[in-house]
Amino acid sequence: MTTNNRYNAYRFGLKAEKIAAWYLRCKGYRIVAERHRNLQGEIDLLALRGNTLAVIEVKARKTMAACSEAVTPFKQQKIARAVQGVLTGSSKITGLGDAASRNIRFDVVCIVPWQWPHHIKDAWRM
Repeated sequence: MTTNNRYNAYRFGLKAEKIAAWYLRCKGYRIVAERHRNLQGEIDLLALRGNTLAVIEVKARKTMAACSEAVTPFKQQKIARAVQGVLTGSSKITGLGDAASRNIRFDVVCIVPWQWPHHIKDAWRM
């Protein structure tokens, strides 16, 4: 992959995260963190709706099938470690409150060009 292709893929991913955040806000979620990084890893979006903390992985691919296959078990473990960092308080997020007392759900938002985003609730469990 050339440098230009990497840059375009990076920009496509950033746009996908913005689209996913907008889409979730329209569905009644409150985004409390975007691209949150801590020592354990990175979380694309953290969103609240009611008493549920949704940990959202955004995948942007050319097809919906490619999106749904993109969150591998290894990636799921990395995200879970990053969430543990949030829950243990090693990284403070304004507006999150007591995260440990909330229901935690792992979701995926698939972004495909010229299609509506597809939100997969409770995509996996830890």
